[in-house]
Amino acid sequence: MTTPDETTGQPDPGPSGYAAARLRLLHEKTPSGPQRRAALARLTDDWLHALFTAAARAVGVQGASLVAVGGYGRGELSPRSDLDLLLLHDGSSDAAAIAALADRVWYPVWDLGLALDHSVRTTAEARKTAGQDLKVQLGLLDARHIVGDPAPTAALRTAVLADWRNQAPKRLPELDELCRERAERQGELQFLLEPDIKEARGGLRDATALRAVAASWLADAPREGLAEARRALLDVRDALHLTTGRATDRLALQEQDGVAAELGTGDADELLRRVYEAARTVSYASDVTWREVNRVLRSRAGRPRLRSLLGGSRPAPERTPLAEGVVEQDGEAVLARTARVEHDAVLPLRAAAAAAQSGLPISPYVVRRLAAARPLPAPWPAAAREEFVTLLGAGEPTVPVWEAFEAEGLITRLIPEWERVRCRPQRNAVHTWTVDRHLVETAVEASALTRRVSRPDLLLVAALLHDIGKGLPGDHSEAGEPLARTVALRIGFDRADADVVATLVRHHLLLVETATRRDLDDPATVSSVAEKVDSLSTLELLHALTEADALATGPAAWSAWRGSLVTDLVGRVAAALAGRAPVAPRPLVTSAEQERLAVEALRTGGPVLSLHAQPEPPQEDDEPAPVGVELVIALPDRPGVLPAAAGVLALHRLTVRAADLRIVEPPTALGDASDVLLLTWRVAAAYGSLPQATRLRADLVRALDGSLDIRARLAERESAYPRRRGSQAPPPRVTVVPDSSELATVIEVRAQDAPGLLHRIGRALEEAAVRVRSAHVSTLGANAVDTVYVTRADGTVLTDGEATTAAKMVEEALRS
Repeated sequence: MTTPDETTGQPDPGPSGYAAARLRLLHEKTPSGPQRRAALARLTDDWLHALFTAAARAVGVQGASLVAVGGYGRGELSPRSDLDLLLLHDGSSDAAAIAALADRVWYPVWDLGLALDHSVRTTAEARKTAGQDLKVQLGLLDARHIVGDPAPTAALRTAVLADWRNQAPKRLPELDELCRERAERQGELQFLLEPDIKEARGGLRDATALRAVAASWLADAPREGLAEARRALLDVRDALHLTTGRATDRLALQEQDGVAAELGTGDADELLRRVYEAARTVSYASDVTWREVNRVLRSRAGRPRLRSLLGGSRPAPERTPLAEGVVEQDGEAVLARTARVEHDAVLPLRAAAAAAQSGLPISPYVVRRLAAARPLPAPWPAAAREEFVTLLGAGEPTVPVWEAFEAEGLITRLIPEWERVRCRPQRNAVHTWTVDRHLVETAVEASALTRRVSRPDLLLVAALLHDIGKGLPGDHSEAGEPLARTVALRIGFDRADADVVATLVRHHLLLVETATRRDLDDPATVSSVAEKVDSLSTLELLHALTEADALATGPAAWSAWRGSLVTDLVGRVAAALAGRAPVAPRPLVTSAEQERLAVEALRTGGPVLSLHAQPEPPQEDDEPAPVGVELVIALPDRPGVLPAAAGVLALHRLTVRAADLRIVEPPTALGDASDVLLLTWRVAAAYGSLPQATRLRADLVRALDGSLDIRARLAERESAYPRRRGSQAPPPRVTVVPDSSELATVIEVRAQDAPGLLHRIGRALEEAAVRVRSAHVSTLGANAVDTVYVTRADGTVLTDGEATTAAKMVEEALRS
């Protein structure tokens, strides 16, 4: 508490006493929570009470009061919260006296460095402003008297609440639109790696909006867990303010460990999971509440006309059957009057499947009733399994039904293993969703691919379970395999089908990683995949799962290029499993064209280039896709070609997707000419149009003769871009991949993606005196995985020692 003034007995109105008490309160070893927020509000009330009392006496103003609004009005003050204050008066005092009173209150607040949102109004002016500005009206709903004449405050509160309830049919749609626009700008709190605790959807703004809806008496939010969720978000914001010393609501990556420590929640992942769980509760309550608001408003709009037609009688709601025990009423899936939850264990799944198949939300009150259903036996009866598969196969409508079941804990009742992945963050910018939502989204994507497979039920279940091992030690694919088998058996699949689901989970990354990181022309690549997949039917399912998984991950995880590589690999593996010779994809550059380029390179003694553009299909968002190109470079064999060519491509902002290097013998008619090195690149323009082949050739000539310093040019470009704040990228890792090829040594490079990365790898391999046979580039977000197939100069495989030395040289070059 502040120090009492000796003459008045009130708390010291000076800033020093309040500042000292505030500092003591915030640095006490007490956790963030409602008690500390309320204590800070009381302390601030006492200080403002003293300020206002002294000021009003000094200027001779009566009939005025100081009112807290917004968060301060609710008695919730975070360490760096604004003070939202209204100086309310009855209009009887002189304007100059009111202004003087305001100055005597506002300036001490400013002098202390506190943020202040202030206004001076009569009751009539405050009502008028609230009627014109929705945000002002929302703040006044939480108006709380601090000091002064209580009559104006009481009159204002009564009038504002009455206005809000009378104007609800007009104002609530405005508030709904305001929430939607904010969500569009800020994103979903429950999925963001650096969320805004206040503004993102599911954050504190939405929790406040739900209070406003409840105050309208038009509809009310589901209260289960909502107060706890709001408290959790406020606690995180308090800790964020204390950790950063700033009035920020964005939980940046570099602040998360400190905030977690302040809250005592373990690590940053546990902190994010706590935030996501709270945000999910608020988001679900918002969905249900706004759906109810819109239903009530539609009902009110249509009721006068119906009453005139029906003589004033209220018609009974129409109920349309959807499934046994499930009907549609007022745009929701609800239970039939004859449904007996306690005697029908399959009813929850049947209701969920019926709602999703009909594209209807399921009533939250119905879900609460369904939670009382008796548990399913293990294994599930066939009817339950079929309804579960139907739910997963409904596409986008599956998501809201799944969320409704999640809110009441029904999902973890059905699949106990789900608890580990629920709300689990994925610290990879490529991923759009948390682990659990990603699994549901993968099932949604898989539902569009069910016509491509002979067992859509296995595809959908594998899609839902493919990352179920995340959160366990070790490789999540290996950890998820036995879990997926257990779940599949529990839900009623036989042993053979459960083994297929487990195999799909174990190898769900196999196709995309092999296609983008391995040489598909190497027989060892195809045989290794065929050995793991084992059957054509499993390969068919794995192909669809690979695509669904990538599409559900995010826009950076899938493209026409990746799809073509996976399809090529699947075709080769299918041929191997069927005992047929694979049909190689038709190259853009024919062998005759390659021979022509080789002859021209020998004739000129320099590089010859050929560009063949291949536009990719348009992307889902109608944005123009990067242009895919096959670039062929032929030149007399010499050292340094790979780093030079890769560096030139990087300078021209071309993204390398794959590179193939091989020696071709010139036609015998040319006599004893030297060998020709043929480089075939698959590249894409990062943006803009493709460069001209003449410009690429000119820069390549300069790079080879040393007049173009690629290393310096790339360093200059990198230094021109400001580094983004955040966690530091992990160091590069270079490893030798054993038993991956009988024709070459395979070296895999994992590093932060950057312009010229392949150039630096090529330079290091040149210094290691090894020859690159082919290179395969895979980039997801900021992470690159480049795989190079290398041999000795004579084309033989490196020894283990030579391979280890080469890998170490590449890693050292990338670390420097």
